[in-house]
Amino acid sequence: MPEEQRKVPVARLGLMVVAFVAMVVGFRAMLFSHLPGIFNAVEEDMDYAWFVPLFSIAVLWSERQRLRESLGAPGFGGVLLAIPCLALGIIGARGLQVRFELLAFVGLLLAVPWALFGRRMAKAVAFPVLCLLFCMPMASYLSLFTVHLRLVASAVSEFIVSILGVDVIRQGNLISLPGVILDDGPFAIDIANPCSGLRSIVALMAISVGYGYYTQPTWLRRVILSALSIPIAVIGNVTRIVSICLVAKSSSASFAIGFYHDFSGFVVFAAAILLLVAAGSAIDAVAGKMRGKDDELRITNDELATGKDELRIANGECGKGTVVALLVVLLPVMAFQSIAPKPVLTEAPEIKFPVVEGFKAEWVEPSTAETNVLRGATIDKRVYKMDNGFWFQVTAVTSGESKGSLHRPELCLPSQGFDMGVGRIVVEKGVEWRLIPLTAKGDMPDALFAYTFFNQEGYRTSRHESRIWRDVWDRTVHNRIDRWVMITVHVPIKDEAFMRGLMRILGGMVK
Repeated sequence: MPEEQRKVPVARLGLMVVAFVAMVVGFRAMLFSHLPGIFNAVEEDMDYAWFVPLFSIAVLWSERQRLRESLGAPGFGGVLLAIPCLALGIIGARGLQVRFELLAFVGLLLAVPWALFGRRMAKAVAFPVLCLLFCMPMASYLSLFTVHLRLVASAVSEFIVSILGVDVIRQGNLISLPGVILDDGPFAIDIANPCSGLRSIVALMAISVGYGYYTQPTWLRRVILSALSIPIAVIGNVTRIVSICLVAKSSSASFAIGFYHDFSGFVVFAAAILLLVAAGSAIDAVAGKMRGKDDELRITNDELATGKDELRIANGECGKGTVVALLVVLLPVMAFQSIAPKPVLTEAPEIKFPVVEGFKAEWVEPSTAETNVLRGATIDKRVYKMDNGFWFQVTAVTSGESKGSLHRPELCLPSQGFDMGVGRIVVEKGVEWRLIPLTAKGDMPDALFAYTFFNQEGYRTSRHESRIWRDVWDRTVHNRIDRWVMITVHVPIKDEAFMRGLMRILGGMVK
C-alpha cells in the first residue's frame, strides 16, 4: 500500500481530542465530585478504584503500537452507540445517578474511537475502557448479594473453630466465644458488618482482571481466573475470622478485635493475591499446550482485520459524514449537560404523628450513625409506650437535596443485629408498605419492620425502584428535586395483625 495511505489521520485525532475534552466538561461533576466522593466514602470501601484509571492508561500505553495499527476508516456504528449513551448520560447527570453517568461515559469512550477510526479501534480499546466499570459503586447491591456469602463464611468459620477445640456459638452472622470477655462485654464478631471483608471481592476481581490480561492468552482463561477470585476472597475471609477467634481465645480478646483485626485484613488480602497468582499458574499448567495455537490465531485475526481496514481506506471510505454526525450529536449534548441549571429543591410535605390509643408518644433524638448516613435528611423519631412497658417506634425521614439522604433500610438492619426474612408488599387503606420479619441476635426480641415512601405530591410507593425512577424523572424533565418522606415502623413482636393495624393508622401521617 502507498506510504501516504499509512499516515496517521491527524485531523481525526484532533477531533477525538476535542470530543474527549467535551466529554470531560460534560461529565465534570461525575469525574471531579461524584466519583471521588464515592471512592472516599467509608461505606463504599472503594480505595482500590483510584488505581483503576491508572491501570487503564497503562494498558493503553503498552498497547500503543497495536492502537496505531488499528487506525481505520470511520464507522457509523460508533455514532449509533453514542446516541443511547448520551441519553443515558443526561438522565444520570440530571437525576444524580452516578452509575448511569459512568455507564454513559464508558460507552462514549468506546463510541468515539469507533466512529472516528472504525470498529477495530473500538475493539482495541475495549479492555482498558471497560475496566473503568470497576469504578462503579456497588456497595448497596453487593451488600444484598454477600448476605448469603456471609452466612457461608460464618458457618464455615464456626465449623473450623469448633473442630480446633474451641467452644463457639453462632447466631446468624454473629460468632461468640463463651468465656472470652472484653472490657465492655462478651467477645463476639459480627460477620455482617465490621469483619465481613467480602467487599474485597470486587477489589480482588479487579486485580484478577488486570493480572489475567497480561498472563492469560485467551479470554476464556481470563474469565476463569476472575471467577476464581470469588472463592479465593471467601477463603481469605474465613481464614481471617478463624484467626481472630483463635487469637482472642489464646491471647487477648482486645488485641484480637483491635490491632490484629485491622492488621490481618492486609495480610489476608496479600495472601489472597498469592492464591490468585497460584491459580493463574495452575490454569497455565492445565492449558499450556493451547497457548501457541491461541497466539497464532489471534495474530492471524489481527493481521486479517488490519488488511480489511487498510483495504477500506484504500477504497476511499473517508467517512466524513460519520465524523460530522458524531460531532453533531456529541457536542451539543455535552454543552447542554454542562450549562443546564440545577434542579430546584421543592417544599417538603408536612407530616403529623398520629395519636395511638393506649400509647404515649415520646420524641427520640436521632443517633450519630443515622445523621452521618442520612446526609442532609430531617429525622423525626417517636417511641410509643404503654404503661406496661410495651413499645414500638415510628421514624419519619424527610429527604434533602443529597441523594444520600435516603437509603435502603435493608442495608442497615443487619448491622443493627437482625437477620432479615423475606419482605413482601402489604397494602392497608390504599397505602403500600414493605413488611420485613426480623430475627434478632443476642438478647434482642424478634420484630417486624415496615416502611413506605411518599413525596410532596402525595405519590406513594414501598418500592425503592419506583421511588428512584420517579425522582430521576422529576429531576430530568421537571428540573425539581422531590422531597421524599420515608415512614418506618419497628414493632418488637412478630404480631402481623398488630402491625397491620398500625399501618392503617400511620398511613395518614401526611397532612
